Amino acid sequence: MAGHSKWSQIKRQKAVVDAKRGVVFTRLAREITVAARQGADPAGNFQLRTALEKARAAGVPNANIERAIAKGSGQGSEDGDSFEEVRYEGYGPGGVAVLVEAFTDNRNRTAADLRLAFGKNGGNLGESGCGAYLFAQRGVVWLEGDSPLDEEPLLELLLEQEVLSYELEGPQGEIWCELPALERLHRSLTEGGWPVQGAELRWQPQTLIALAAGEQLSQLERLLDSLENLDDVRSVSCNLTVPEAN
Repeated sequence: MAGHSKWSQIKRQKAVVDAKRGVVFTRLAREITVAARQGADPAGNFQLRTALEKARAAGVPNANIERAIAKGSGQGSEDGDSFEEVRYEGYGPGGVAVLVEAFTDNRNRTAADLRLAFGKNGGNLGESGCGAYLFAQRGVVWLEGDSPLDEEPLLELLLEQEVLSYELEGPQGEIWCELPALERLHRSLTEGGWPVQGAELRWQPQTLIALAAGEQLSQLERLLDSLENLDDVRSVSCNLTVPEAN
């Protein structure tokens, strides 16, 4: 059983609110564009298929989705190669490591925006390699239904998969695996009728930093919010854990 992640819950809850904002639509469209470089047919492109699932779950209009696919696959009039994937690393209050993935067409602009967000919220944007060693890239499938997950049959299915860890809590669950096993795990859960909400690659912290409730934690949350609200940012990961209250 994986350690309980308070930030994972905060991030999930925040995504529901953010899904109403245009910045999320822009971010998801860029993710589709980059994924579509490997092919415009979702049946043969798992990265595109999962990007489409997230976009549709967030309510991105079909016209935006089709335009993003055309742009990435070279079928549109726009250049799908204008965006590149870039990773940035830094530290927030309390020494919490923060890893940011971005889709950008201007590295200087993106780096300046990130540096400003870190600086305003008690953090520092660092050099490449300063914090990535504290994370490992994994595959994750998340579940969310209308009623508590039936754990016994779910765990029986997971025993047949290459699962690293999992968190199950009521109607929600996160299941982690190595990257090559992600597509198979996603397919098995979907075909098994489980309430799969999506799948993606995510940076899983290998060493956690504990911050109790207080100014440092509040400041860190403001930093994470600021980073996630930047147009160029695709994802934000950190190695925060919050101790359970006694």
